[in-house]
Order: sequence, then C-alpha cells, then structure tokens
Amino acid sequence: MKKISLIICFIFTVGYGFTQIKSNERLVYAASYNMSGMMTQLAQVTMTTETIKTSRKAFLHLSWEAATFSKWDSFFKIRDLYESYVDPQSLKPSLYKRNIFEGGYVKAEKYIFSPNGRSITSTTKKKNKPETKKTFAIGGATQDIISMIYKLRTINFSQFKPGQSTSFIIVFDEKEYPVYVKYMGVETVSAGNLGKKQCFKVSIAAKTDKLRGKDKNLIWITADESKVPALIRFSIPVGTGQLTLSSASGI
Repeated sequence: MKKISLIICFIFTVGYGFTQIKSNERLVYAASYNMSGMMTQLAQVTMTTETIKTSRKAFLHLSWEAATFSKWDSFFKIRDLYESYVDPQSLKPSLYKRNIFEGGYVKAEKYIFSPNGRSITSTTKKKNKPETKKTFAIGGATQDIISMIYKLRTINFSQFKPGQSTSFIIVFDEKEYPVYVKYMGVETVSAGNLGKKQCFKVSIAAKTDKLRGKDKNLIWITADESKVPALIRFSIPVGTGQLTLSSASGI
C-alpha cells in the first residue's frame, strides 16, 4: 500500500480554459480501498490553496495532505504532506516539498526549480540514512505532481471530443514521467456538498507499472467554472480504490 498516495496524486496541449485556481480553496475527500471485495474508507485527503507573499513576488501555495483514520493507523498509518509553490497565473512551480510517513516508511524531499525551469536542485532525507543533494535537468514544461493536479483543472475539456487526448510531463522521485489524459465524455456524479454535478470524465495513463488496466484510472471533473475533481478511481498492482469528494469551499 506504500504507493497508494502516489497513485492518488497521479490521478490528479489542446486548449486551456479560463479557470483560475483560487486562493483559500479547500477540497476534502474520503479515500477508500477495496479490501476483500468491499470498498472501505481508510483515510481523508485534503487539498488547500493559499496566497503566500515574499519580498519579491506572490505565490500560490498548493497543499495536499493525506491521513488514515485513527482506527486504521495500527494497520497501515499514513501521514503525507505534499506542497507546491507556484506562479498564480501559469501554475509554474518554484518550490516543491514532500514529507511522507507510510507504514513506517519515512521520506522528506524538497525540489528547488531553477528560474528558467530547466533544472531542479533536490534534497532528500530518508529514515536512518544521510541526506542527499543533487541537481538534474528537466524539460521546460515539466511540473511537480501537485501543481499538475491543478493544471489539469485548467484544461478546457468542453472543446474535446470523446477519445481525444492530451499529455504532460511530471517529475517524481527525481524522474520525469509522461502522463496521458483521454477525454471520455460527460457523466453526472455526486459531488459532496455540491450535490449532483455534470462532470467531464477522463482517464489517466502513465508509463509506469504503478497504474494498471486500460481506462481503469479515472477522474470526474465538474463541468463548470470551478472544475473540481468530484470522483477519482484508481487501479494499482495491489488493488483498486477511489476518492469521493466530501466537501468543497472557497471555489
């Protein structure tokens, strides 16, 4: 189950819409995993945004936090925090941080993007191991995994035809991954406190063995100005799971 949080992040060019990711947004999800044939709620995932100002410029701080419910902590405790500091308009990242605790596995990671976006200086610390630091090259359009979840919400899927695809590149664990997004049509799903919402249904694929099955990793994004992820389903080597939106505010 160590890779479940990565898969959740994955699940989150042809025309971008006018969606502006707002500051002070809060999205809360119930995370479920298929255990012995039953979809069981194990954790809560919270996504928030806020404006951070420095002496030089303002950033949009994107935060993604996952925590198992206390009754499951003895089984497999998760306390993960992913953060990205991006340009409010382009969502281009300047700083990415990841602190994870997953069943006793501990890792802290920080990426500093160069001003031209062509390289990253990374600092990594794992439990009981010395800190490592390296600089590696990336493509100019590469983003971290959290900023790309929000970038996905700016795509104007109303211009897509079923079966039409687009792609982007993310960096994770000091490696670049191509991620492919295929538009599959419009469906109505429950969106927590937002009620029933008409949503764009898209499938996510990546060149990694961490995702399984064709069109088995899906996300439903509300077909409105906010483009909120309402439902996410994923298939991985150790099973299947989903995130369902519980509440949305500040959108």
